[in-house]
Amino acid sequence: MMHVDLIDQDDLLGHLKALGFEMPVGASAEQACEYAVRGLSEARAKALRKMVEQLLTGSATILPAVRQAIDKQLLPALAQYQQSRA
Repeated sequence: MMHVDLIDQDDLLGHLKALGFEMPVGASAEQACEYAVRGLSEARAKALRKMVEQLLTGSATILPAVRQAIDKQLLPALAQYQQSRA
């Protein structure tokens, strides 16, 4: 039997909570990403950037809803934050 690692909504929430982000109970992947990018600081942006890099370059399969939330919420917010610091 083949075992495939999947990154689902619960995994994303777990990663964000492990970084210290407060998440409402029952948040969707998109809502979780929205919460994570509110009031970004240098430390929060750095932690999020590292988490996103690990998720996107890892061997696990990211479920479409999670990938979409990362693409629509996290990546643009991190890019905008980086540009505002340049």
